[in-house]
Amino acid sequence: MKRNDLRNVAIIAHVDHGKTTLVDEMLKQSGTFRENQVVEDRVMDNNDLERERGITILAKNTSLYYKDIKINVIDTPGHADFGGEVERVLKMVDGVLLLVDAFEGTMPQTRFVLQKALELGHKVVVVVNKIDRPGARVNEVVDEVLELFITLNATDEQLDSPIVFCSGKNGTASLSPEGTETNLQLLFETITNHIDGPEIIEEGATQMLVSSIDYNEYVGRIALGRVERGTIRKNQDVVVTNFSGAHENYRSKIANLFTVEGLKRVPVDEVKAGEIVCISGIENITIGDTICASDTPEALPFVKISEPTLEMTFSVNTSPFAGTEGKFCTSRHLRERLYRELLKDVSLRVADTDSAESFKVSGRGEMHLSILIETMRREGYELQVSAPRVIYTKDENGNLLEPSEEVTCEIPQDYMGSVMEKLGSRKGELVDMMPIGDRMKLIYKIPTRGLFGYRNEFLTDTRGEGIINSLFDGYVPYKGEIPKRTTGSLIAYETGKATTYGVFNAQDRGQMFIPSAIEVYEGMIVGESPKTDDIVVNVCKKKHLTAIRSSGADEALRLVTPKIFSLEEAIEYINDDELIEITPKSLRLRKSILSNVERAKTRAKLEKGN
Repeated sequence: MKRNDLRNVAIIAHVDHGKTTLVDEMLKQSGTFRENQVVEDRVMDNNDLERERGITILAKNTSLYYKDIKINVIDTPGHADFGGEVERVLKMVDGVLLLVDAFEGTMPQTRFVLQKALELGHKVVVVVNKIDRPGARVNEVVDEVLELFITLNATDEQLDSPIVFCSGKNGTASLSPEGTETNLQLLFETITNHIDGPEIIEEGATQMLVSSIDYNEYVGRIALGRVERGTIRKNQDVVVTNFSGAHENYRSKIANLFTVEGLKRVPVDEVKAGEIVCISGIENITIGDTICASDTPEALPFVKISEPTLEMTFSVNTSPFAGTEGKFCTSRHLRERLYRELLKDVSLRVADTDSAESFKVSGRGEMHLSILIETMRREGYELQVSAPRVIYTKDENGNLLEPSEEVTCEIPQDYMGSVMEKLGSRKGELVDMMPIGDRMKLIYKIPTRGLFGYRNEFLTDTRGEGIINSLFDGYVPYKGEIPKRTTGSLIAYETGKATTYGVFNAQDRGQMFIPSAIEVYEGMIVGESPKTDDIVVNVCKKKHLTAIRSSGADEALRLVTPKIFSLEEAIEYINDDELIEITPKSLRLRKSILSNVERAKTRAKLEKGN
């Protein structure tokens, strides 16, 4: 039977197409907030990193009421690196709102999330958002969405999905692009009329699949999921089982039970099938487990999460400044934190290495891993990380395979030549190109390795006007060597404080990464050399004082503004023999071998071996 008083819906879209803003308006117009209540914009992005970057990283659920129907809404990430979040939350819902920007149209992640929804047989409501945006191509975008449905082998019913035209910013929805509606009522009507209530088995033994995990210092792990069968109660004795046999069945007890009302978790005594619920009190509960009645341990199958494609080495900070800026600096701290992250991130893998001070961390992309690093940094951790490496695999004949990406670029036509040349040299193959107004859309297939370090070049080559997006496209035969960074590094000669005089003399050798009066150490990367070889420079050099020349003359020296890296830029930039030192206060680039003498010996041995 179906529950007609309930709808479970996920909002899926490419990054920055307006999901979170639309949810804000849905909450406001459904009466979730008091009329005089002050509410932040993008209220669902409650993580500091999400608010700063303007992206959703973690899937979150909220609820609202339309007439007498409760609508559970899950706001999902739009960035490809957080696809693991999208895959698992789709198991909790019966329908999706596919949000598409009226200017940008369908993008790589739009295809990815829609494909997952169609495979699960979910009903779809297409929402063409930002119809008030200058340059909106509403009719063309509708055609693009229909083409995408056909390409993904949608059923006839899915092809007939209703289309709603919205402005999330203004809080309006209509059934035609020229509609004059002033609220979102038509969107609420479409959701409740087109998307069915959850199919439930009201009678029978309790059964609930855990689709997400939250963590709270006071109550430990909190399991989130949909009750599939029966009723679940506070203080109920249950059995936890797993479809893949990841662990033995074990008994436990539900300490607390919550449902989501608006943005709050509300404690309840019991929840019936079909509802999304939060449970605390079960130790070691993990994503993919099934919570069952104690006398009926029947596991539910769980969606297979795509495997990681990139890996980095996380290790204890070994620089001369280690332990001076962070709170958690030891290998024990690092290991505990990384393994704790596995409790809530199913796309992540952590493995010990031969060294007790290093760990291999694998994820879905540079953004995925950089968010983890930045989160740890803000929590007070100090560590160092290597350059990212792709994870290779082999086919049944033993041939080497590597991950490949589908890359979509939107660029002004003046910059096409430079972009095509760079992608071609990185083993990219042009699949399609099409004009969009005065811009050009290019679609490439390229090895994941070929994108390392390219995004910064892309922004430079397009004067900051280009948009580049990538999506994992599967494994392909190894494409051979790909040229990496063609520039060398300027490396600090000694440990000390950089002087204006020293930096002034070093900046003639290349682009500087540090200002003067900053502490540096031997082996730290302080700039970029235009030549392929590394150059050692003494940025701590002081001017010799004489009766005529004084240190005050430094004021006349003009220093070029240094280039300061963000974490993502640093990860893209470094070479295989370089590391990033990460502390709560600083990001420093360094060589793996800090001693200039030892590094020269190692290089000489390698050249001799060749």
